[in-house]
Amino acid sequence: MTVPIGAGHGLTNLEGHNDFDIVWPWNQPGGLRRGATAVLRVKNEAPGLRFVLPPLLRACDHVLLVDNGSDDGTGEEAQRVADEHGLGHRFTLKQYPFQVARAGAEHLSVNERSVHSLAYFYNWCFSHVRTRYSWKWDGDMVLTTEGEVSMSDLSWQVGTAEAVIRFPRHGLYIESDRTAYLDLGLRNIEEWGFPMSPDYVYTKAPEWEIRTTPERIEMFALPQGLCVELKWLDGDEFAHWTNPESFATSIRNRRKRREWLVWNALQEGQVPEGVVEIESPEGVHVIDHVTHTWLPRAPRPFVVDDPDHAKLHLRA
Repeated sequence: MTVPIGAGHGLTNLEGHNDFDIVWPWNQPGGLRRGATAVLRVKNEAPGLRFVLPPLLRACDHVLLVDNGSDDGTGEEAQRVADEHGLGHRFTLKQYPFQVARAGAEHLSVNERSVHSLAYFYNWCFSHVRTRYSWKWDGDMVLTTEGEVSMSDLSWQVGTAEAVIRFPRHGLYIESDRTAYLDLGLRNIEEWGFPMSPDYVYTKAPEWEIRTTPERIEMFALPQGLCVELKWLDGDEFAHWTNPESFATSIRNRRKRREWLVWNALQEGQVPEGVVEIESPEGVHVIDHVTHTWLPRAPRPFVVDDPDHAKLHLRA
């Protein structure tokens, strides 16, 4: 009989780094309190944190950011942003010093009980949550004005709920402070909200980590237009993948295949179907313009005839 990963007191790692053993949060003294915590696992995400953190800190009971060996001041920038907005009391910064395997073949070759495993890393990060609900959040995901309100409403409602929430997001490819490209031709509604319990822990999948869930759960999907995912065209968007060329051969990588297509097209000066070029007014950063003005005012719903070719129709 297989013992569930979340059973027992916690997990130890193969390398014997006792300071980084995992104690499941539901086994901590006092248990878990009501509320929701957003957990960010980041490396070299400093440029976007001034957009990512303020709405997230306002929408959640707490934000936990785990810095995985950044050399661009990510941790310092995160703390600065939280303090600048008077929300430092809702923010916790942790450091994870081990190199974590990149998604794909590198991840597959690492034992999931190693400190270098994506699954172990994620379980360690979420072991520091002290609320009954958690949001798996990325360091490049920015809530729109509507998204902040929706997440804030949910954060107190899901405090005791046994439900998984899907949160749609749209890739926003940043060319400059005033120009960006929004991909409305991809339906990307991943599971981002989870209860904190032994039923919801991370294990190893073929190309990345995956969160376990019971066979029968309540699942809700939020509407589109609530969140954008920043992709800096002058950065290395796919550095966390062993081999981006594998996107073309794996059925599990459909989303990454679309991102690879859009990224390379924009690098070559082409705008694919389903991608909208947006220029912000003078003096307004394009990320603020998209999240505060453009997306909230865009007609609903976004309808895509064929996600692979991303033919977009905006219907009032």
